[in-house]
Amino acid sequence: MPFGPGLGYNRLMVADAPNGRPRPPLDDCFAHDPRRMPAGEALALLERRVRPVVGEELVPLAAAHGRLLAETVVSGRDVPAFDNVAVDGFAFAHADLAPDRPSRLRLVDGRAAAGHPFPERLPAGTALRVLTGAPLPAGADTVLMQEDAELVGGEVVIRPGIRRGANRRRAGEDIRSGQAVLEAGRRLRPQEVGIAASLGRTELRVFLPARVALFSTGDELAEPGAALAPGATYDANRIILQGLLGGLGCQVTDLGILPDRADAVGPALERAAAAHDAVITSGGASRGDEDHVVRAVERAGRLHFWQIAVKPGRPLAFGQLGRAVFIGLPGNPVAAVICFLRFARPVLIALGGGRWPEPKSFLVPAGFVMKKKPGRREYLRARLVRGADGRLWAEKILREGSGILTSLAEADGLVELAEDSPGVAEGEPVEFVPFSEFGLTP
Repeated sequence: MPFGPGLGYNRLMVADAPNGRPRPPLDDCFAHDPRRMPAGEALALLERRVRPVVGEELVPLAAAHGRLLAETVVSGRDVPAFDNVAVDGFAFAHADLAPDRPSRLRLVDGRAAAGHPFPERLPAGTALRVLTGAPLPAGADTVLMQEDAELVGGEVVIRPGIRRGANRRRAGEDIRSGQAVLEAGRRLRPQEVGIAASLGRTELRVFLPARVALFSTGDELAEPGAALAPGATYDANRIILQGLLGGLGCQVTDLGILPDRADAVGPALERAAAAHDAVITSGGASRGDEDHVVRAVERAGRLHFWQIAVKPGRPLAFGQLGRAVFIGLPGNPVAAVICFLRFARPVLIALGGGRWPEPKSFLVPAGFVMKKKPGRREYLRARLVRGADGRLWAEKILREGSGILTSLAEADGLVELAEDSPGVAEGEPVEFVPFSEFGLTP
């Protein structure tokens, strides 16, 4: 897919995809007004500018689960392909019934079952034993459920009141021939793959997984299990981000911890960018003395350092390293996760061919009180609790520092407060975004 017009930057040709198809060119898509940008404006700008950078491949249906669809699937047949029976019972023509008294219809020999149609046309004034899924016999348009039937001798007695077409599934009532049933960019869940199977498809064209290089940065970080030096801490960000990226279907390369040395950071980022579609770092995305990441990106590519008006979340950086997108997340683990979910996740999905995901929220009464600084969007960790009135309420996690990782485990989702919100009064409706909207389920 081409990138959106009017960006005004050079397009860089990218390496061939593994299936031999050339990858689409990648624009420098993050350039922006350097002012501190509201979160909604930043997300809208990214949505307009990000386009897929990955190639495509054909995969069998069994391998399509969880992949991003690269084609629009159009049905070549009606589903179901024929009128069929919805229940076990008796098929007949509704016109043969008396409108105001019980009707007696002679049962013909034989039956219709799933995969075994009745071979003849049903004579007028007769009924046929039918089973669920059977093709509706010619000459019949209505089916009486067997529990409602009375059999007398060789006849079925039908009380008045059954509607014409009862218990009849019409051809094409699910899918019509020529109907577009699955759109490109959809993530394929089992139900979408099942739809493709119902059309007789054996393969689907999907996008290749986005290749993502992942670093943590900082001399204070150590690998879990290693001996901790004074002032050191174990790196949790990278393992969290690996899980989040894996949930998006990305092909992740874990490149470890970068030290706080310019001569190590720059070459490592350039090597990663040459072999990946995106490079993600956590930490080092500010302008401190030892924040070498942003300077390395500025030297080797283009950096658009976004001062997004959010809490938690500053600093957050987007940029370009050769053909790869660069995303610099904050070092504090809570800020890194929230910035990933709200900003990096949709960008990566769009780069990988998916439709821009906007998480759904719902209103719940607040079970807390707080004041808020105006002019920035805030994301509060919250759990849902059922009140005495039977309703769900949002309860704010009290320990809310950006380094308190357990607060994310205690939360069910995020309360999102708009820039112009002055705060929250108890019982006031607030927007709650469950973690399930980000693919995170208990």
